[in-house]
Amino acid sequence: MLRRTKLFGRKTRITFALPLDHPPGTVSVVGDFNGWEPGRHTLVPRRDGTRTVSVILPAGAHRFRYLATDAVWFDDESADRVDGQGSHLEL
Repeated sequence: MLRRTKLFGRKTRITFALPLDHPPGTVSVVGDFNGWEPGRHTLVPRRDGTRTVSVILPAGAHRFRYLATDAVWFDDESADRVDGQGSHLEL
């Protein structure tokens, strides 16, 4: 699940949220905004039964995917678009 919060200027805070236990293990969000570097934006467990991480992004098009333990890649169906190149956001 994605949450968008408009900020000053042309920036938006995107909060990436997943259930606490699915998929199991560590999950990070990787995308063009962090050089596709695993572990840079790792989702953190929250008291409400989710795990989240927030990233501030400029206006424009962005691509991302999730990377879970054991090299499991997956997309976010709540993104603006999902295709063979991953999840897409239009801000």
